[in-house]
Amino acid sequence: MVYSVTTPLVLGLILLLPCLFFSNLKPPKGWKTTCLNSLLPRLRQLHPWRTGTKQSSEIVSLRMYPIKSCRGFEVQSTTLKEHGLDLDRRWMLVDASTNEFLTIRQIPDMTRISTALSPDASDLLISIPTTKSRSKTIRIPAYPSPEWLAKNTSIAPVKIWDNDTDGYIYSKKINASFSAFLGRSVSLVYKGPTPRILKGNGAPELLGRVQSTGFPDVYPILIASEASLAELNARLQNIDVDPITVERFRPNIVVRGQTAWVEDSWKTVRIVSGDAGNDGPSSLDLDIVARCARCQVPNVDPETADKHKKQPWDTLISYRRIDEGIKWKPCFGMLSAPRNEGAIEVGMRLEVLEETDEHRYITGFNA
Repeated sequence: MVYSVTTPLVLGLILLLPCLFFSNLKPPKGWKTTCLNSLLPRLRQLHPWRTGTKQSSEIVSLRMYPIKSCRGFEVQSTTLKEHGLDLDRRWMLVDASTNEFLTIRQIPDMTRISTALSPDASDLLISIPTTKSRSKTIRIPAYPSPEWLAKNTSIAPVKIWDNDTDGYIYSKKINASFSAFLGRSVSLVYKGPTPRILKGNGAPELLGRVQSTGFPDVYPILIASEASLAELNARLQNIDVDPITVERFRPNIVVRGQTAWVEDSWKTVRIVSGDAGNDGPSSLDLDIVARCARCQVPNVDPETADKHKKQPWDTLISYRRIDEGIKWKPCFGMLSAPRNEGAIEVGMRLEVLEETDEHRYITGFNA
């Protein structure tokens, strides 16, 4: 069932009708003397939204990971585009012989490759370890022009999951440093012009529009909650496991959150600035298309690339297998598709417009 802004009003009126028409009748045994007082708790149990209180939470972090599975960075502001945050997952590394994508799943050391922007944001700075204490920095355009790509790359088919798309493959000179560090022949690839149309829960027949993305696993934006992370960390600390950071889950938008896991039912959200109304020109709407079913990437420490044998996977699997569409995986975070584009910054607020109890994961790119 989908709940909108009008849902709590309709439910409230239905429940209050007996109070209006039968207020002079003697209350049934066990009821409080005031009908309204007896109904309010029942209204509150429905959900904060259904009692007229809109869920709203501050955005506390914006994160981009320009190269898939490599380390990203936080920004105070950026542009939300239909394919995701501005520079998020526009590049990936592929096996040089097959052009198939590579991730932390196979090569945890990929997270030791870090990225940053130059002071003027024109270049992407890629830091690749050469020794335990030293690294080599590669500088490439953050927004490569068609002319630069034609001169410095070659376009070719590439594969990510079961999806064939295309990409601009960088030169051997640039790829040599990645290959030397990872101990295998790899190539850096920038997303090509062929659209990578969303599948699964984001397929056109379900989303209501045709939308594409770059090189994320499935959908353009992942939203996470600090409140849910805190609840997970409390469980980890109870079994003497150190708390983890939200970076383990590689989200794009992190909200402060008030209650753990309330995001599980989000369907439509709106991001607004502090001085904008709900439908102001700076508002951004996103469809929450699915819960994020997790693999064991969060077990990998993003700083050291060390992979914990059990956590947080074992803890998550014990109580977060909540999606009937993918019961063998635990869920953390919500996957979304932006409806429109615009500026986004830390401090803006995320407001919940619609909720649903019908989220069910549908396999997209076989992630």
